[in-house]
Amino acid sequence: MSVQWDVGSIPRKRAQVTPEKTAVIYEGEPVSYLRLNQRVNRCAHLFLEKGMVKGDRVAVILLNCIEFLEAYFAAAKLGLIFVPLNWRLAPPELQYQLKDSGARMLLFHDSFVGPVESIRGSIEVDPDKFLFVKSGGPTLPGFPPPACPDWAEDYEGLVSDRPSNEPQPPLPVELDDPLAILYTSGVTGKPKGAVLSHQQTFFKNFQISLYMGARPDDVLIAQVPLFHSAGLFIVSTPALAGGMTLVMRRGFDPNEFALDIERYRGTIIFALTTMWRMILETGRLDQIDLSAVRCVVGGGERTPPSLFEELAKRGLYMQQGFGQTENSAMTLLPREDIFRKMGSVGKPGFFTDLWIAGPDGSRLPPGQIGEIMARGPTVMSGYWNLPEVTARTLVNGTLRTGDLGYMDEEGYLYVVDRVKDMYRSGGENVYPAEVEKILAGHPKVSNVAIIGVPDDKWGEVGMAFIVPAAGQTLTEEEVFDYLKGKVARFKHPKHIRFVPELPLTATMKVKKEELRTWIRATPESPTS
Repeated sequence: MSVQWDVGSIPRKRAQVTPEKTAVIYEGEPVSYLRLNQRVNRCAHLFLEKGMVKGDRVAVILLNCIEFLEAYFAAAKLGLIFVPLNWRLAPPELQYQLKDSGARMLLFHDSFVGPVESIRGSIEVDPDKFLFVKSGGPTLPGFPPPACPDWAEDYEGLVSDRPSNEPQPPLPVELDDPLAILYTSGVTGKPKGAVLSHQQTFFKNFQISLYMGARPDDVLIAQVPLFHSAGLFIVSTPALAGGMTLVMRRGFDPNEFALDIERYRGTIIFALTTMWRMILETGRLDQIDLSAVRCVVGGGERTPPSLFEELAKRGLYMQQGFGQTENSAMTLLPREDIFRKMGSVGKPGFFTDLWIAGPDGSRLPPGQIGEIMARGPTVMSGYWNLPEVTARTLVNGTLRTGDLGYMDEEGYLYVVDRVKDMYRSGGENVYPAEVEKILAGHPKVSNVAIIGVPDDKWGEVGMAFIVPAAGQTLTEEEVFDYLKGKVARFKHPKHIRFVPELPLTATMKVKKEELRTWIRATPESPTS
């Protein structure tokens, strides 16, 4: 029997239990749980009046803001499917995801009037469902923010006089109904829409709260984008479900991030590896009081040991984990094991089973590399409008992650690389992430990515794309010298390209498919 319950119950129940407690501090402005729920309800009434019905998709192109959370929880209360889009995407990319999802409504910030206007005639959003949201961001003197265009309606003007009582959806919302479509980063091709249900989201809340030992008096500091699974499903939803106070800003600023830790006495801190590097470069962590911090979560792929060490010197012990859009927060490394199990992403969470499978699907023993497989109530429902891809990815309820890794004798997971990123050189498997992690520890390297390229002698060899650190020059000889003795010779990249930047996703993952496309399109690409 299906259970009638939804993620929109989070602000509703919090408004009953802790109405006056601060739910969110946004750009210094506190918002109580009662006020948040009232705003969510006004938004939900607007959606109903606009004719939105259960199963309709409502998309947003928004910076981090309270309105983002309002639309998310309002959609959840009504059984609408929420589609957060990456505002960094180019108009054709936004167009693809809007058309693929079939969104009938679109909320967008004033900053994105231009991109939306350029594609509005080629998407399926209803003409009366373009909602303009003021960002309140800083502007240059003499350059006011764009006004609401005549083809859209002002969101604030519409919601401000709507009722604040609980909406009554025409159709019941059940736990296994779809809550959101989150598009994958498109690292290896066209983005796919991962469908996440209300039930999966609640189990993620439970799992993440157990990871962090979360308490209602916690103050969580994070500046990851809400359009990404980390921002919405690892940070915001669990924080609000747990009655914490979430400190949120429009975007990431390393100085403000560090100052917020002291300013708001942050107890739980979430930041990705690249963010931590930028925070450390400011020097602010050596100037502020960090004594309230008890849990640091984040990191990511290719996090060098030196970063853990630099944070530990300041009493910040970063626990890194492993997850995907399809199944976020699968593992987390316990604090006491950070240095004992350096390189590991931890053990599976309370609601996740993981194992390593060989090419024939059999379970591999500890130490052997294979594909990471996952099962549990946090796994996605499938891909939107892609039944064949879903069938290949979800097999009898098991998620084939497409990531390679191994588990040690104690059950700790080590991620080696993406299946599609591995290449074979002279009959040997080479995992670029292993070499990238080493090179990321070089003081003159800001970022690095390695791909396999054709080679007449060895079949494939590595090509490294290296972004030198600011103000630094780097030579090929220095790179090869740094690798000597740290990794087998056949794993060394044969070719090195120094580049000013790498194509990145919103969570700082390198779009390696773009590098491969560039190599294929370059006449002088190495083939021997």
